[in-house]
Amino acid sequence: MTLLSENPLGDFLRARRLGLDPTSFGFTSGRRRTPGLRREEVAQLASISPTWYTWLEQGRGGAPSREVLDRIASGLRLTSPERDHLFILAFGHPPETRFNASDNITPRLQRVLDSFTIPAIIKTSTWDVVAWNRPAAIVIKDYAQLPRERRNILRLLFTDPEARHVQEDWEGVARLIVNAFRADAARAGASQEIDRLVAELSEQSADFAKYWRNNDVAGHGEGVKRLHHPQMGAIELEFSTFSVEGRPDLTMMVFNPATEESLNKVQRWVAASATRAN
Repeated sequence: MTLLSENPLGDFLRARRLGLDPTSFGFTSGRRRTPGLRREEVAQLASISPTWYTWLEQGRGGAPSREVLDRIASGLRLTSPERDHLFILAFGHPPETRFNASDNITPRLQRVLDSFTIPAIIKTSTWDVVAWNRPAAIVIKDYAQLPRERRNILRLLFTDPEARHVQEDWEGVARLIVNAFRADAARAGASQEIDRLVAELSEQSADFAKYWRNNDVAGHGEGVKRLHHPQMGAIELEFSTFSVEGRPDLTMMVFNPATEESLNKVQRWVAASATRAN
């Protein structure tokens, strides 16, 4: 049994439509049976037939042209990640751009991680952490102490009480990560691995199931991670995300201390950990 929708494009369009405020588009909000925009209003904004747009949401309209999809994206005022997600759902990927997930990391790539004095990890499109450096093990998580199947950012965030405790804004972080994972999953294409992970987390975490049903999409290129580290106390890390050339299934995340206080704490703790290890 799959939890992935049989009509993901229609579900996504409907979710975006229902989440919009009619008044911000110049439509009256009185006497509406459901929230958001009506289908005919979206059709008006996109300059397409209301009947055809209704069929599109219902999965009966056939594949739209790229021009029409652009007009729908503009009419719904989709963000850049949302627009990308819309096109992925409508047209998919050419075979040569589909991700071939693998946890094989070259020694050269590991040496790149090890050259950083700040935390850095490499994750897959299913958010499995497949490589990390020593600062990441000390500051974020010692993934070497976890079984391979537990080295997953989503599993840790939604099923590990410690991961929930150290996040200053767990709910905001959790929602953002689910939305970013949805975009990564769409880029990777449907797979049994993604479906199993969604099913597992939906069963184990009511929060994950709720955020997944929202059908929201977000980018996860950069931001600030605020942690209550058990030894260092409060720290702020700016994260930046980089694609790995030739490996579309892999992403490198680098965590740079965002304040001088956080930098001093991280440097002291990493140095102290090295002394203890020796």
